Amino acid sequence: MIEEYQEYEEFDDEVEYYAVRPNKTQIKRDIAVLFELGEELVALSAAQLSTLDLPEDLHKAVIGATGMPPKGARKRQMKFICGLLRKLDVDPITEKLARIKNQSAHATREHHKIERWRDRLISEGQDALTELIDEYPQTDRQLLRQLMRSAQKEAAEARPPKSTRELYRYLKELFEAESE
Repeated sequence: MIEEYQEYEEFDDEVEYYAVRPNKTQIKRDIAVLFELGEELVALSAAQLSTLDLPEDLHKAVIGATGMPPKGARKRQMKFICGLLRKLDVDPITEKLARIKNQSAHATREHHKIERWRDRLISEGQDALTELIDEYPQTDRQLLRQLMRSAQKEAAEARPPKSTRELYRYLKELFEAESE
């Protein structure tokens, strides 16, 4: 019995190698993430797309997919884009895309802020004007009062909002000058 045990020990020193199969589920998740990234790239405008510094073949593929209707050809093009993205390091692209989205969100917040001030100036009048002047002392008071009165008059007479638009433009310039 001892001899059999020793023979077994001799075989124990041999190393068995197994083929490591990739995890198919993880591969599918990675492809889904790249597909979503491709969809986001296709949704960008040409100016935003040019800021990403994509490789030429990927840039052409994304531009080619922008005008396609969501049918078979677009799906094939998106698979092609996904294949190109698999060959690249997508972290820099993802970071730049996040910055573009953040800038867009920032622009939306600024737009809503300007609209709120404009509406307050038209509806509340002098109280809102005093508060705005306290926050932004470089304001041209005379121009602002003139635009407010014209916008209030337009609203009362149900005329097109020409002065309201001018008031918005002035506030936008004021806030942009302040942020710089």
